[in-house]
Amino acid sequence: MTDRKDELAANLARVEERITAACDAAGRGRDEVTLIVVTKTWPASDVRALAELGVRHVAENRDQDAAPKAAACADLPLVWHFVGQLQTNKVRSVVGYADVVQSVDRARLVSALSKEAVRAGREVGCLIQVAFDAGADGRGERGGVAPSGVAELAGLVAGAEGLRLDGLMTVAPLTGEYAGRQQAAFERLMDLSTDLRRTHPAANMVSAGMSADLEQAVAAGATHVRVGSAVLGVRPRLG
Repeated sequence: MTDRKDELAANLARVEERITAACDAAGRGRDEVTLIVVTKTWPASDVRALAELGVRHVAENRDQDAAPKAAACADLPLVWHFVGQLQTNKVRSVVGYADVVQSVDRARLVSALSKEAVRAGREVGCLIQVAFDAGADGRGERGGVAPSGVAELAGLVAGAEGLRLDGLMTVAPLTGEYAGRQQAAFERLMDLSTDLRRTHPAANMVSAGMSADLEQAVAAGATHVRVGSAVLGVRPRLG
């Protein structure tokens, strides 16, 4: 465990240097950007080691992995983010541990989250996931709603009992006009955030950027970056 914790500490230090340098280059304070470590496929022991190293925000994208891991780490002072595509039949489980759901992208999901948050007596933060590769159906390949659908969906979240509208999230698209143009996509997300905050001033969270493109996200103005492999290493293959 000591070797693994040392490895994680060294990786965290390198990521911290990258975020700090990106903030300096953008004229931003380091305290303006929150690191979320994406721990998907990695064991609870890694989450515990990360917490000992000062990490406070962790993310998961599969409920079947996340639920037992969150339970095993329930004693830790962590904020749990759910970042994957979320099916309504998993909502009750996810609401049991997730403090923030970053992948809200349809009205039916808002209704399900609200119902379960009320039942559990919890307030769940929600980010609208924006898809810059949205097709004719208004949905992206990896989930998300088209930019034109953000305002309506945000209104539903803001009016839903048990939910809190926190802001926006995106994943750099692999297709469409923003493919290979991560910073342009993130800058467009910031424009949408500005529009959103005119109606919902408290919805100021902007989650963008991962291990490969966190610098572009920081340059664009993201408040949160989601980093997995740069901290934890190459993920084991899922069975």
